[in-house]
Amino acid sequence: MIELSVNNFRANLKSFVDKVIDEHQAIRVKRRTGRDFIVISAEDWDREQETLYVLRNSSLMKQIAESEVMYKNSAGYKPTGREMDKINYPFHLRF
Repeated sequence: MIELSVNNFRANLKSFVDKVIDEHQAIRVKRRTGRDFIVISAEDWDREQETLYVLRNSSLMKQIAESEVMYKNSAGYKPTGREMDKINYPFHLRF
């Protein structure tokens, strides 16, 4: 994470905002009062919120744990090669 002063952030706002968006690099802006803040892109914010939702949802976490056990035990549904091609190359192959 990049850390910089509020004055430096203000003076170079556009370049820092572009970095946040293009490189998914969070920035901690430090203030003399000690009341710092973090700048992240809307895309990163949405992704973080989705992750937090899943982590707070016990039934989803249970499904993930069960899926992990099935994967480790090589159990569960196994797609055919053709189905895998459709998953991996949905726009390149026409069936």
